[in-house]
Amino acid sequence: MSDEESPTQRPPARPARGPGMGVGPGEKTKDFKGSAVRLFKLLAPHRASLIAILLLSIGSVALSVVGPRVLGLAVDRIFSGAVSKAVHVPAGTTQQQVVDGLRARGDNTFADMVAKMEHFVPGAGIDFGAVGRILLIVLCLYLLAGAMQFIQARLLNYAVQQTMNRLRKDVEGKINVLPLKYLDSRPRGELLSRVTNDIDNIGQSMQQTLSQLLVNLLTVVGVIIMMFTISWWLTLIALLVIPVILVLTGQIMKRSQKLFVAQWATTGQLNARIEETFTAHELVKVFGRGPEVESAFKTTNDKLADVSWKAQFISGLMMPIMMFVGNLQYVAVCVLGGLQVAAGSMTLGNVTAFVQYTRQLTQPLTQLASMVNLMQSGVASAERVFEVLDAPDEPADAQGHLPPVRGKVTFEDVTFGYDAAAPLIRDLNLTVEPGETVAIVGPTGAGKTTLVNLVMRFYDIDSGRIALDDVDIASVPRAALRSRIAMVLQDTWLFGGTIRDNIAYGRLGASEDEIMAAARATFVDRFVRSLPDGYDTVIDDEAANLSVGERQLITIARAFLADPALLILDEATSSVDTRTEVMLQDAMAALRSDRTSFVIAHRLSTIRDADTILVMEDGNIVEQGDHESLLAAGGAYYNLYMAQFEGAAVTDDDESIPV
Repeated sequence: MSDEESPTQRPPARPARGPGMGVGPGEKTKDFKGSAVRLFKLLAPHRASLIAILLLSIGSVALSVVGPRVLGLAVDRIFSGAVSKAVHVPAGTTQQQVVDGLRARGDNTFADMVAKMEHFVPGAGIDFGAVGRILLIVLCLYLLAGAMQFIQARLLNYAVQQTMNRLRKDVEGKINVLPLKYLDSRPRGELLSRVTNDIDNIGQSMQQTLSQLLVNLLTVVGVIIMMFTISWWLTLIALLVIPVILVLTGQIMKRSQKLFVAQWATTGQLNARIEETFTAHELVKVFGRGPEVESAFKTTNDKLADVSWKAQFISGLMMPIMMFVGNLQYVAVCVLGGLQVAAGSMTLGNVTAFVQYTRQLTQPLTQLASMVNLMQSGVASAERVFEVLDAPDEPADAQGHLPPVRGKVTFEDVTFGYDAAAPLIRDLNLTVEPGETVAIVGPTGAGKTTLVNLVMRFYDIDSGRIALDDVDIASVPRAALRSRIAMVLQDTWLFGGTIRDNIAYGRLGASEDEIMAAARATFVDRFVRSLPDGYDTVIDDEAANLSVGERQLITIARAFLADPALLILDEATSSVDTRTEVMLQDAMAALRSDRTSFVIAHRLSTIRDADTILVMEDGNIVEQGDHESLLAAGGAYYNLYMAQFEGAAVTDDDESIPV
């Protein structure tokens, strides 16, 4: 808005207000456990899918962990067949006779091993038919497990994407009920980063971690059970790595979590800086602030690079440490298992299966460790989104009814300040009759824009009463109040779409004739007719295919179509040239006809015809009257007027300053 409040009286400043300026402090680390639990609770509406995912995960894991044990049977078949072929004994010799013969020769170790072999038939060799059948069973087990994992992944993907869709809607709905004070206190780019980047990161993190987290945990449980069925004492030795892994994981998570929170907070700051720099790129060039902007960007970018590197480096230590511990476990199992086979305490197939289970045990643990950084990153983003969702809403709306509005506005002993300890407006009393045009002028920081913000209930007053047709505006819903008011601001806002759509935004369901009438009344029709596509011209990014004046005319046409009871013009003609301003003055006269209008103006030449001019200083109305009477009084308005036109060129006819 055009009115820039003084440093002690303005709305809470955003951490970054323009190109090259500083960004607010980083965010504090939140409760990781609490935020993670809250994040996963978002999946609650998909209970049926989650139950199916759990059952499919259990099934796929069960089939996967049974596979090595079945494959061990094939190894035993192959090994016993190879040994039986190597033993040269007469036909018809039994396994026990072979064992007894070996013991008689003093080869007790070999005898113990042969005694443990199942399906040992001296001289028979390898039963390839039996081996083939076992391998076919293993293949079917793994194919079925893979199919279950595929279905589980599809269900999880659907649940996560639907949850992110709902989360975006929740954030969008939350932003619509946040007080203006909250939005004014944060950079737009930083908020945009939370709504887009952070939610995308949450979705990716949940998608990649939930499935693996569930499958890996079930795999660890299933593998441990299968390992105990083979050798309980060898299992206990293999499990010694788990406390080591837990301790290392806990230490790394503790150190990297703060870094991931800082990483996403800095990402938001960088987005805010980029957004503000691009928005004000013309200003940057005009004032030659390119080096300062580049320096500020470099500082934030370097900070992001540094904190991201530290976060990834520390969390990345998990994988090599896990691999090292896993390899130690693998060597120990292989050596001890080999000794057991040699001693006849275990079959080669069981040792082979146990070694595979060892890998199956360390692999999910390693994957769980590798997911730590993803989980931390996702939870850090979730904390930032939850901060928006947990922000206090606007105070609850009253349920009163607003009757048809004539346009009388009354301020009764109104006091307001963005900071309650430093009121900006004090004990303001004012009555505006229906259909009057009230111009508000004054130096920067006088409270001009604040006054109309209070009428719109963008902020609630600290004390006093504002009434519309003698109805306290605090007693009616904000939406009902704002539906009777239209605003035209100095900073135009047009959305991507056609010129027709942008005008029609002023009133839902407006007919083509009504849209055209509004366009003609505000002179939009004059320049639109010269465009190749007319009213179907698509407004591109930042409306760069329209001039500043044309964009402003469209916003005025939009307000005209809305047909409000109250009209607020905040320097609405300041961005147009003199010729366009003349057209706008006529259009404004028609627009203000029979409706109450508040006009905030710095260019005093535009408000000479106002019914009442309010001169504000420090939140107080110091003068009130029409243009001629205020000039004649020689007070504050006279001083403003003369200061504005001081040094103005005199025409060749020696015409004086217009009064």
